[in-house]
Amino acid sequence: MTNLRRLDLNLLVTLDVLLSEHNVTRAAQRLNFSQPSVSVHLAKLRDYFGDPLLLPGPRGMRPTARAEALREPLREALAALEQTVSPDAPFDPAASTHTWRVAATDYGESTIVLPALQALRAAAPGARLAVIEMVPSRIARQAEQAELDLAFHTSDGAPPGLHRRALFTERYVLVGRAGHPRLKRRPTLAQFCALEHVIVSPDGGGFYGVTDEALANAGMQRRVVLSVPHFLFVTSVVASTDLVAMLPARLVRGAPALQVVEPPVDVPGYEMSMLWHERVHRDPAHRWLRERIVASV
Repeated sequence: MTNLRRLDLNLLVTLDVLLSEHNVTRAAQRLNFSQPSVSVHLAKLRDYFGDPLLLPGPRGMRPTARAEALREPLREALAALEQTVSPDAPFDPAASTHTWRVAATDYGESTIVLPALQALRAAAPGARLAVIEMVPSRIARQAEQAELDLAFHTSDGAPPGLHRRALFTERYVLVGRAGHPRLKRRPTLAQFCALEHVIVSPDGGGFYGVTDEALANAGMQRRVVLSVPHFLFVTSVVASTDLVAMLPARLVRGAPALQVVEPPVDVPGYEMSMLWHERVHRDPAHRWLRERIVASV
């Protein structure tokens, strides 16, 4: 590295052309330099390497043994350097063999990953997708250490320091099994509170959520008899029992086994966002993936 600091890298470009042309005049034409400038470069190269490099001959200049030894390594090094500093090539999804890693809850899997999956597979058939467990406290570190490409999280409470793109706004609806006798029409607030409810508690074991906060503000309380950590289990529970649940509308949209009605209490919804780290913000492949996700939800 000390030797490299002493060398103007532009001299190596001149040397590469000289070793190709064996002629100062032709090298100057290719480099768009004057002939004296190329001669000055050659003098500096000779001084640096301690070798004449190119000697006068009957048909141009002849490379020395040192110059011959430099030819291929120099060409490879300059090609690698050119690739490093060149603008990113356009991403070709059809030729991609990427393995995408995204963090999502079962809700995110159903409402974001699943709608995007068919388009992703069609456009990038050689790529793979790994959905990993969503642990909010780990998202920032996993993204920084290249352990995940994207995370799907509510905008409220998303880890700071990450890029964020809002995907959609979600609202809550009241859900029970198809034909539920108490959901033939929108229940009154008192009827709603008398129903037996199941709640999703991501941290496990909780029996109080945003619906209960809204009810408390109205001086009411519902009956929560079951607490589970995952949304998809709730849909199975309410489809096969008389329990009901307040669930995100996208999760139950078009589900024939479920009866969906508007709740009698106004429960705040939330915004879902896509999160990613600065290290991949400008990467063409990651930009393509993010654009496909946005187009699919």
